[in-house]
Amino acid sequence: MSKTVVKYQQYAEYKDSGVQWIGEIPQTWSFLRGKWKFRSLKEVNRNLQCMERLALTLNGVIERSIDSDEGLQPAEFSGYQIFEKNDLVFKLIDLENFKTSRVGLVFKRGIMSPAYIRLQPFKDTDSKFFYYFYFDLYLRGIYNQIGGQGVRSALNATDLLEIEVCVPTVSEQRKIANFLDYETAKIDSLIEKQQQLIQLLKEKRQAVISHAVTKGLNPNVPMKDSGVEWLGEVPEHWNTLPLKLCVQTRKGVAFKAVDFCDAGIRVVKASDIKQKTIRESETFLPNSYVNEFPKAVLHTDDLILSTVGSTPDVKNSAVGQIGKVPQSLSGSLLNQNTVVFSSTEILDQNFLYYLVQTNSYRDHLDLNAHGTANQASLNISDMLNFMISIPELNEQVEIKNYLDKKISKLEELELKILAMSISLNERRTALISAAVTGKIDVRNWQNPTEAKMEFSA
Repeated sequence: MSKTVVKYQQYAEYKDSGVQWIGEIPQTWSFLRGKWKFRSLKEVNRNLQCMERLALTLNGVIERSIDSDEGLQPAEFSGYQIFEKNDLVFKLIDLENFKTSRVGLVFKRGIMSPAYIRLQPFKDTDSKFFYYFYFDLYLRGIYNQIGGQGVRSALNATDLLEIEVCVPTVSEQRKIANFLDYETAKIDSLIEKQQQLIQLLKEKRQAVISHAVTKGLNPNVPMKDSGVEWLGEVPEHWNTLPLKLCVQTRKGVAFKAVDFCDAGIRVVKASDIKQKTIRESETFLPNSYVNEFPKAVLHTDDLILSTVGSTPDVKNSAVGQIGKVPQSLSGSLLNQNTVVFSSTEILDQNFLYYLVQTNSYRDHLDLNAHGTANQASLNISDMLNFMISIPELNEQVEIKNYLDKKISKLEELELKILAMSISLNERRTALISAAVTGKIDVRNWQNPTEAKMEFSA
């Protein structure tokens, strides 16, 4: 049993379920196919008798406006299906992609996509308990094993109802569901606080960078008006000038897709650059391309920006993603839709790296991004049409060294908090699994809030 659930007692007797991913279940529980607890049905919204729109998301079922779907007229919702409160809803049409699969409990009558699977509970079935049971299977990837292999491996309603489920008494089902509601809410609250701390650290990181590269490290130095809105006052001895006078550029090469192979020289694509890192792709080109395309060869500390990407509202993949080439990718070849920024003799390369990380430069890129609804691009001339203020090289290096240490400490703290969030998520998963398969006995559990109210009374 997981260390996260050892503090709870177990049932007195167990029996083998006969299913590897369930293991032993309490002696008093039944183990039945889902079709004995639910039925699959599809009630189409033909006459628009229901216009309360719901949606199945990674965070469960939510309510949505009828007007929120792009290009859909109200009449087109006649093809949607009606769900009733306490139905279970599943999206299991692409089991190879964990993020697209979902499980939800319907909280009110409404309509959802006809592609979803709807299960309606029979009498003496607590839907909340079985939501947690099916959600546990989702978290553990059981649907993938049952659905088979393939790019679009799927699980239909018949397959789903053939899956065997643990069946405690109805009173136990409700007790387990209430227990999990309470305990997962506590864990979710802690995770949310961790996420808030991470966000505060990210904001602190940006503030530290912005202040250092625009104000310097000496708070007593005389200041002057830069004449640039985003810069404001800068140290009196700093020089204000356009970025284009300090940077040389070279673009990635539009290699032919037919030339890509499984081994050779690794290729860096625009899509590999995200959140200030560059991932190692599994795309390669023949070794001879290093000599044929010398300008595409990357070197350690090269600064790469994507010139094509998502629109600015999609923060994590927006056009203008920034990455510094690590030593492990030195010698790789740079693909199209990218540009390398190389500093000239008046600008330190690492100081430049911090400059382009400022929120003001990100805003500049967003302002100049153009394109369609789904994809945006940047002109290199626009990317360089940005005013900066810089000190002499020795001071740039001093600021860079300060930021390296400061940012390293902030990132170390962020990693610790992230590890705590991962641990909490693992605890949440383990607790759900243990409760719905009977590895822990919560029949005597009482909601602490209710118990406190009873004691006060």
